[in-house]
Amino acid sequence: MSDDEIKTLNYDWSFWARPNQLAPAGNWRHWLILAGRGWGKTRTGAQWTQDRAFKGEAKRIALVGKTAADVRDVMIEGDSGLLSIAPNGFRPEYIPSKRKLVWPNGAQAFTYSADEPDQLRGPQFDAAWCDELAKWQYRMAWDNLLFGLRLGINPRSCITTTPVPSAIIKELAKDNQTYVTRGSTYDNRDNLAKPFLDAIIKKYEGTRLGRQELFAEILDDNPGALWNSYQLDELRCAAPPEISRIVVGVDPAVSNNESSDETGIIVAGLGEDEHGYILEDLSGKYNPNEWANKAVYAYHKWNADKLVVEVNQGGDLVEANIRTIDRNIPIKKIHASKGKYIRAEPISSLYEQKRVKHVGSFAELESQMCDFTPGSGKSPDRMDAMVYALTELMIKNVEWIFS
Repeated sequence: MSDDEIKTLNYDWSFWARPNQLAPAGNWRHWLILAGRGWGKTRTGAQWTQDRAFKGEAKRIALVGKTAADVRDVMIEGDSGLLSIAPNGFRPEYIPSKRKLVWPNGAQAFTYSADEPDQLRGPQFDAAWCDELAKWQYRMAWDNLLFGLRLGINPRSCITTTPVPSAIIKELAKDNQTYVTRGSTYDNRDNLAKPFLDAIIKKYEGTRLGRQELFAEILDDNPGALWNSYQLDELRCAAPPEISRIVVGVDPAVSNNESSDETGIIVAGLGEDEHGYILEDLSGKYNPNEWANKAVYAYHKWNADKLVVEVNQGGDLVEANIRTIDRNIPIKKIHASKGKYIRAEPISSLYEQKRVKHVGSFAELESQMCDFTPGSGKSPDRMDAMVYALTELMIKNVEWIFS
């Protein structure tokens, strides 16, 4: 092959893609790609978007991710994002100040954050790529997008997501206008780094959650869990009432490597109606300095009363870690002497009494809540942080739980 032929082949997605990574034939409106970690969801979504622009099948495309940073860092500038997969002869120009990309033929893509659903109120599109829809906080972002997906003769969306069992995903999967593609992490194992594959298999293989994270199953509710998805869907609100108190619950991870747990960081408030409100989930996999910065950031952002931090394994080092960021921040240290299930039961009762609501959707947190049962092997870090925060706000005489 000549150099030009090799260069052309390098960008020929029809040659490199597995069959289920190519857009399906037939009459569908939504292509829902439910796939495990590492399957190639981002690359597939980017290639579908690039192809629509190249063929002139779409002139106004919406790019919607969980946050603005996700759209920029994953969908546009990521290793498998639009700028990386496009050939030199048809690479879009990225104009961050205008939140858009422009292809040589005039096709345009506009970026939106699902955390700001009103951005999608009004604009019109003939195509949309939605990344990690299951983790979007606000249902209204999806609803507003659908209202705007009305240009051209065949407006379509491509949805690339891990199948957290949210109401949107369940509804889409059953919609007769949706073509569903399912894929496993193992489908792409030849292209994944061995350390990544070893770590993720060690963490998830053989577990119930592994069916979701590796094999992309939409899990039904766990009958032994304290919460279920239908219950949580009934406890959502668009905005809380006046809030009288806010705390940040923190469940620090004790290590920082590929197989480490996440650090749970949950912001919760007590409304003037004496109901609890989950306001934000800032949990993630962080090193000690990162999670301390994130917790302090949450405290100041929400003008919280205090941090409620579990110190079972880190001891005084946990507090010292936070004090290096803000020496004056109020901290309540808790020693969780009872089991996780016992600690969570009083909070579950508050949910049953409809005294706790979620301001929007918190997919990862809710997945842990609906999956956790006595004896569960995986540490429910987000759920633990939520329990600590709501216990501080709503449970009296908590010494029997935290001593």
